[in-house]
Amino acid sequence: MNASPHLPGGHWPQGLTRRTVLGAVTATAATAVPLSAAAPAKATSSRGGDLVYVGTWGRGQVHAIRFDPADGTMTPIGSVAQVTSNWVTAHPTRPVLYVAGSEQGGYIRVFRIDDTSAALEQIGEIETESVPAGSGGLSYIGVDARSQTLLVADFAAGTAATVPIERDGGLGTVASRVQDTGSGPNPRQLGPHPHHVVIDPSRRFALVADFGADRVFVYRYDQETRALSAATPDGPGAYATAPGSGPRRLAFHPSGHTAYLLDELTADIQALRWDAARGELTKLQSLTTNAPDHTGTTSAAELAISRDGRFVYTSNRGENTLVVFSSDPRTGLLAEKQRISCAGVTPWSFALHPGGRWLFVANEASSTVNLFRVDPRSGRLRDTGASVAVPNPDSISFRVCA
Repeated sequence: MNASPHLPGGHWPQGLTRRTVLGAVTATAATAVPLSAAAPAKATSSRGGDLVYVGTWGRGQVHAIRFDPADGTMTPIGSVAQVTSNWVTAHPTRPVLYVAGSEQGGYIRVFRIDDTSAALEQIGEIETESVPAGSGGLSYIGVDARSQTLLVADFAAGTAATVPIERDGGLGTVASRVQDTGSGPNPRQLGPHPHHVVIDPSRRFALVADFGADRVFVYRYDQETRALSAATPDGPGAYATAPGSGPRRLAFHPSGHTAYLLDELTADIQALRWDAARGELTKLQSLTTNAPDHTGTTSAAELAISRDGRFVYTSNRGENTLVVFSSDPRTGLLAEKQRISCAGVTPWSFALHPGGRWLFVANEASSTVNLFRVDPRSGRLRDTGASVAVPNPDSISFRVCA
């Protein structure tokens, strides 16, 4: 599957204004088990361990997995919510899950998590668009823990937004919304399509990787008001990528001086120097995530950095691979260390477990979530052979249970 998860023209459940929320335990095996897409089972008590929540592309469900990080055991729970789920992200400390929808209006639903059963109870819903702007919905939501803000990328509307997170984990009204501009030469780049929003280490800027505009836009960010605004009177600052590259993911190295940008359409990763005083990115390096003998579709998808900043992980949907890079601690420059099969088809996204020893891959086209072990010394990945069947998984988030 080559289409972006947030492009018009896909097929999403429409008109879902009420969600049926259920918890379920359907199996205890650590390997893939067929899961019913129609009738979630009743929730039962947990076996202990963390919870893994998985969004499903075009299936109108959120699934859950119980995970024991001590031995890498995955126990599928099944569907725990009937809701469109372009992206899911859990609050880092509270039992709350945020789910970004695919409908017009930029919907975000808030669910309370039952740590024992993994069941979800909807406790809130907001619209982030002032005027509905086409189909496809939201492409990303993420929590900025320090300012308690939900960061929102709206692929369809071409906007980025910020939403205050309240003390109980609920969402307030939209604090700010900024409109990207521009387009690219690819037929999928007819206008701006934000794909990711991150706050820089200085806490003064928000950066928006815009797939459609071939830009990383740099907006000012006010932690007190949680508001985004243009960095200059002439509009936001911007870093221009090569025409037709399609910026998708951006991540900062823990040092705060280097950022890494993954481009979807050209499947390359760039190392960028970050000037926090001026809010500027400067290119240092560009490497492909494709194999030397690559032919056919080119598409990169996900990006993550190890907690110590020594390793950078990417997924390549054109080749169904995970590519690991090492990061030079002095320069931030990258060197390829490993290229390994994603153990499925179309690695739409992946997520490093907070403990740093495990990596979960959402293989969308093969409808599996696959588990890899991370070697903390070498950064290399090893396929554990364990997987859980989830229909068309598109995103993964963790609830670390006490």
